[in-house]
Amino acid sequence: MSRAEVLDSEGSQGSEGGPDRTGGAAGGRAVSPLWTLGLLRSELVTTFRRWRTLALLGVLAAVPVLIGIAIKIETSDGGPVGGGPEGGGGPAFLTQITNNGLFLVFAALAATLPVFLPMAVGVIAGDAVAGEANAGTLRYLLVAPAGRTRLLLAKYAATLVFCLAATLAVALSALIVGALLFPLGDVTTISGTSISFGDGLIRAVLIALVVAASLIGLAALGLFVSTLTNSGIAAMATTVGLVITVQILDTIPQLHGIHPYLFPHYWLSFADLLREPFYWDDVLKNLGLQGVYAAVFGSAAWARFTAKDISA
Repeated sequence: MSRAEVLDSEGSQGSEGGPDRTGGAAGGRAVSPLWTLGLLRSELVTTFRRWRTLALLGVLAAVPVLIGIAIKIETSDGGPVGGGPEGGGGPAFLTQITNNGLFLVFAALAATLPVFLPMAVGVIAGDAVAGEANAGTLRYLLVAPAGRTRLLLAKYAATLVFCLAATLAVALSALIVGALLFPLGDVTTISGTSISFGDGLIRAVLIALVVAASLIGLAALGLFVSTLTNSGIAAMATTVGLVITVQILDTIPQLHGIHPYLFPHYWLSFADLLREPFYWDDVLKNLGLQGVYAAVFGSAAWARFTAKDISA
């Protein structure tokens, strides 16, 4: 049985008639909340059963392993880890890993957030709608009483779950590798104070959640791009290209006036959660900026998707 048939059988208990263009059933009856959960479940299963998704998660989980092994080899003769100014940026975390393996979590997130995580999210978000259209399954999905709005929301929610899963893949891999290769103990914060390992672990979880939330704006942008084309490859390439382009713009000093409005500008602000006490200013700016991007490009994706011709 196809995915559309499964959804149609689930939805037949809560609605009648064909789908409309905005989110309800043409027959006028409300779609069952259980059916809506079934739609989300279907999207999650479809997303995480793809070999591409599993490969992306595998690559992300391998990054901390490579970092940990490289640092272990480099410091095997008792020498320090090379590079990195003090002050809490990604490279500075590397100098702390040999003293406390928990810092591998922070270093791995700092290493993957600028490139690997957004590229993975760009691939998933860019393929969300365009991939279905290219495969010819999008119009069959709408045979079920989904409605375009509900279907688009399910796809965005599935992309957000991937953002969390990708971030946790990096963090959990780093924690395991850090515990195996390096000692664990009290954590020295960027402010120079010492906190217990338990408190440090809680901060690691909080930082992972902030990193995952830092990708919600990009997920909405990728979803919007995905509604503009029927080619999944084109949508993925465009989304990843936009990520690279915006990050290049964020490094040009002459464009400092627009930097605070670029979605990656505050990505590394999660380091402020390793201060004592927390320094929330840039973290909240980051979360607020991601919310704005999610609202703007989510609305644009909805406007485009509800008017999209899928009859071909």
